[in-house]
Amino acid sequence: MEKKKICLFDIVLAVFLGLVCLTCVLPFVNLLAVSFSGSTAVSAGNVGFLPVDFTLASYKYLLEDGRFFRAMLVSFERVILGTLLNLTLAVLTAYPLSRPKGELYGRGFYVVFFVTTMLIGGGMIPTYLLVSSLGLRNTIWSLVLPGALPVSNMIILMNFIRGLPEELEEAASIDGANPFQILVKIILPLLKPSLATVGLFCMVGHWNDWFSGMIYMSDTSKYPLQTYMQSLLKNFETLLMGDSTHDIKALLSMMNARTGRAAQMFLGALPIMLVYPFLQKYFTKGLVLGSVKG
Repeated sequence: MEKKKICLFDIVLAVFLGLVCLTCVLPFVNLLAVSFSGSTAVSAGNVGFLPVDFTLASYKYLLEDGRFFRAMLVSFERVILGTLLNLTLAVLTAYPLSRPKGELYGRGFYVVFFVTTMLIGGGMIPTYLLVSSLGLRNTIWSLVLPGALPVSNMIILMNFIRGLPEELEEAASIDGANPFQILVKIILPLLKPSLATVGLFCMVGHWNDWFSGMIYMSDTSKYPLQTYMQSLLKNFETLLMGDSTHDIKALLSMMNARTGRAAQMFLGALPIMLVYPFLQKYFTKGLVLGSVKG
């Protein structure tokens, strides 16, 4: 009797999880179908999970300009530089703050200081004025330096380090290792799950951010990908009614703002979807281990 209950529970659980997965996957399938559908079918609401009046007009419109690939290179540069900077500063901050109170004078003050920055920010205008006064506008640094230290990620790493056995560091100290050697040779190899987790957070944050590029970049040739695609579709109707070439008007007539937005969202999410499977095995473990002190 007990076995039948367990089997029934397994079936119900599998059905429930399957429905949850469908609620996550089906909207994306619909988005993909919309991006490949004609403007008339999309406007009429006839697109479900399969394309109607199949067309590549939206993707052609987004990809045909060389600025798309230039913007993608800017985004890759930002993701690589920004993620490395975020992880470096997060580790260098988390390690000393993970020490006991007696080993770091004023540790409590520093922790409160960093946590306060999560609740109280300087605001957009003061940040813009600071970036401008430092001469960082229209440079890649304006996109990565304002958020160089993600405090929430630093806290995950700090709690993970505090959960490591103290005997590891004590043994390394007895062998003559200094704190920097302990961090590089002992702590960092054990931090891989949490580093992969917070690294994924940083990559997604940098890749999806379009607002920073809109604020700090007056030179459109230096737009990251999300900012470029946002500006490209912002004045869709203006492009259609303006003095565009015949080819561009013909292309725009086969799409509308919704199909263009769907293609934009798919192209924007594609690189992250390709990276995620390689980090998935670390994701859950790193998030759980870093969320509480062991």
